[in-house]
Amino acid sequence: MAVRKLKPVTPGQRHKIIGTFEEITKASPEKSLLKPIKRSGGRNNNGKMTMRYIGGGHKKRYRIIDFNRDKDGVSAIVKSIEYDPNRTARIALVIYEDGEKRYIIAPNGLKVGQTIRSGSGIAPEVGNTLTLSEIPLGTLVHNIELRPGQGGVLARSAGSYAQLTSRDGKYAIMKLPSGESRMVLITCKATVGTVSNSDHGLERSGKAGRNRWLGKRPRVRGVAMNPVDHPMGGGEGRASGGHPRSRKGVIAKGYKTRAKKKASNKYIIERRKS
Repeated sequence: MAVRKLKPVTPGQRHKIIGTFEEITKASPEKSLLKPIKRSGGRNNNGKMTMRYIGGGHKKRYRIIDFNRDKDGVSAIVKSIEYDPNRTARIALVIYEDGEKRYIIAPNGLKVGQTIRSGSGIAPEVGNTLTLSEIPLGTLVHNIELRPGQGGVLARSAGSYAQLTSRDGKYAIMKLPSGESRMVLITCKATVGTVSNSDHGLERSGKAGRNRWLGKRPRVRGVAMNPVDHPMGGGEGRASGGHPRSRKGVIAKGYKTRAKKKASNKYIIERRKS
């Protein structure tokens, strides 16, 4: 995966940096694995706007992704690597021996024609899914379950991965992308490798219109509002706005909002770097 910087032929291309899409092998998605997405525009069931700065954007269809990887002992061949408008990572279309087709999160280095498997007693190779009890220590993994059979929920975005650092009884110690160290049951599954499209963080849209295509509307800064609209609004001239805080008044920049008695606190060994 790489990025390319465009020549400034137009104002919108002056600062534009986009992916090369060189790893993508198929343009059209698999029809049997698509379903429609209802767009909310930030409104709830009463039509009231509950999330601002959402609306518009290109029409999309959801690709049904297999986060569970529960087809144990059945080999699958990678048919294509595809673009997914609903996530930053690339996805791979795989066809199992019995003919079933599924989409998975494509890891870095996965090639068309490669065979992948999931289950017990298989090699810890890129794209294979095993329980944490069978993955060698130090291995980089993604799409990690938090509860057995739940399906992968951790390390799924572009370029992300976690490292299996050690095992202690029925728990494995994972170093997560945020820097947090956490205990996860060794019966949970994870996929070997890092998530594809690792240069996604280097991309720059180049113009406001590209954000509109993604369904993002212009965001108004708090300091540009009036005092009635935001705690940081108002003031004569270009006032800084006082202590950074949200529209509801919750302090930003270091104020911890995590519940002190949250049930999962006991599984966290080391908190993420703030």
